[in-house]
Amino acid sequence: MSTDKDTDTQPQPHVGCVIGADGRITFDLPSGSPEGQQLLLRLRPKKGQPEKTVHVLDFEPAGERQCAVLNARPVLTEGRWDVYLLQEPGSERQRPRAGLRDLRALVDGHRHPRPSPLAVRIPYVTKDGHLAVRAWLRDVHAEAEGVDVGARSMTVRARLHGASLREGAVVSLRLRGAGATALTVEPRAGDDGRSLSFTADYAELAAGAPPGGGVWDVFVRPAAQAPLTRVGRLLDDLADRKKIVVYPTADVGGTGLRPYYTVDNDLSVEVTGKP
Repeated sequence: MSTDKDTDTQPQPHVGCVIGADGRITFDLPSGSPEGQQLLLRLRPKKGQPEKTVHVLDFEPAGERQCAVLNARPVLTEGRWDVYLLQEPGSERQRPRAGLRDLRALVDGHRHPRPSPLAVRIPYVTKDGHLAVRAWLRDVHAEAEGVDVGARSMTVRARLHGASLREGAVVSLRLRGAGATALTVEPRAGDDGRSLSFTADYAELAAGAPPGGGVWDVFVRPAAQAPLTRVGRLLDDLADRKKIVVYPTADVGGTGLRPYYTVDNDLSVEVTGKP
């Protein structure tokens, strides 16, 4: 197969997609597109690393259009998957523009039970207008279902997938880059053993941050000996919520505190302006 290379000498085609509640993605080409094309999904490698994982799908006639289906299994490795077209097997890759994306099945995804491991796929448009798929794959996940921001604290409602709350469960806010520095909060458990809520005091977070500020990452430990599980929001139609979901900044004695979602849609609290 040829190396990763966009074709700039010909017009870029468009590829649309529809995703089902089970994670199946159906990619489609506009009517009149040449037959025999393939769709290639490439796991975007980390900077300086070689390409390792690709999936190739055949387009098949479907009425006036052509469709390629990525089934729910096999699951995609966690990361960002770039979409390419091959005019024929083994040909040079061409990066398509993003067509219409139908993500309606994902909007209320947090309401539905999920098998373990949790496998999430969200097609999205890159900054330069191309089609890509963001994937998450986690054995245990704590889905943030709501963040209520007050002047002195924040209250988070979450639900566990792949685990239940047991004796010794805690919420742990860990200061990024500071070793074992952490604040623990006892969660309030729901009747189902999976839903929980907790309140984090801003004054404690401000006092625990170093001069100049820092970032607290939010985790749940479902049981006394269980590993930490990141709290985040994955089960809807937003692949990148950092700049879309913006919470207000609270002022606590001249220090600013603001919950936010990271580039991986995980929940953190930023502390700024600390003297």
